Amino acid sequence: MATSPLGEYLSSRRACVTPGEAGLPAGGHRRVPGLRREEVALLAGVSVDYYARLEQGRERAPSAQVLDALAAALRLDEDGHRHLFRMAGVAPRPWAAPASDRVDPGLRQLLDAWPDNPALVYNRAYDVLAANALGDALFGGWPRSRNLMEVVFCDPGARTFYRDWPEVARNSVAGFRLHHGEAPGAPRLRRVLARLLAESPEFAELWARHDARGKALERKRFRHPEVGPLTLTMQTFDVRSSPGQELVVYQAEPGTDSARALALLGTLSATRRPGAPQRHGAP
Repeated sequence: MATSPLGEYLSSRRACVTPGEAGLPAGGHRRVPGLRREEVALLAGVSVDYYARLEQGRERAPSAQVLDALAAALRLDEDGHRHLFRMAGVAPRPWAAPASDRVDPGLRQLLDAWPDNPALVYNRAYDVLAANALGDALFGGWPRSRNLMEVVFCDPGARTFYRDWPEVARNSVAGFRLHHGEAPGAPRLRRVLARLLAESPEFAELWARHDARGKALERKRFRHPEVGPLTLTMQTFDVRSSPGQELVVYQAEPGTDSARALALLGTLSATRRPGAPQRHGAP
């Protein structure tokens, strides 16, 4: 049984690779999904005993060369490869001190300079630190939480708001796992993790898979309670002046129903009286 974060991660990744994907024969009946320990050891060029000790937590200091070989054997992508090194304590952690939740005033001005694009800034724990007016409108004014992980897993309307909720849930947990690997001792990350594990069986199940990957260009489908279906492209950028913060900008394809719905949402947001109650659905 794995007794270290590194061992748990290796075991979970081994279960995700089929013999066919690794160029190996299936070999008849298998008691566990994915590759056997001896197959990973063969592909990585290490002894079966050494690899078993890594998974069991009895070996905790693999070299960078061994980690590279294991990453190749387990078919890890760039994010997974980086996460493997962090779990082994080999890669330097980019965050050595508590990150600031202060959003640079220039970045706030930039958010407001995109009146036609919902835009958010969030931290490693997925707390939304700043949003422009259209970003707030897209998420209904954040009636229950400004934490995106809590929105996905703790809000009862999330499965309606996110039209592809299972995919959103998987990607959110994988991103949260990557951030947690960068700063496992961060108090806010630990509090969000504890709440999600306690309140969401779906999150707990996905967390146990140990998927770790960052966000890139992707497309998300929403169902907004005021303007209906929206399909938006999402771009994510690291905020280099504030490590741990990320900027997300959404865009609709010009000339589409989504573009017209987003324009309508902007109009509703701009003309709504200050202080008037908003019609909230899922955030």
